[in-house]
Amino acid sequence: MRYIKDIPNPRYKIGLYQWNSKYIIKIESGMYEQTYKIDDYEVASTDELEVCMDDAFTQAIADRFDAMHADFNGTLVRHNVLF
Repeated sequence: MRYIKDIPNPRYKIGLYQWNSKYIIKIESGMYEQTYKIDDYEVASTDELEVCMDDAFTQAIADRFDAMHADFNGTLVRHNVLF
């Protein structure tokens, strides 16, 4: 996987990579991460992907991270890993 660049964001670490003819957008928040893949022929340049990191998308990312945390925490509590 080849690192291309970081996409600036005040809340998340967003990295852009290329691998197997795909761009991979990796968004990290603490112990969770989300990845999105798009074929590299679908975009003219990486700038198009950076523009896609708008407020609506980053809010959806935040909601998904919250859901991921609730899911993971829930299973840890159900199985007595956390009390």
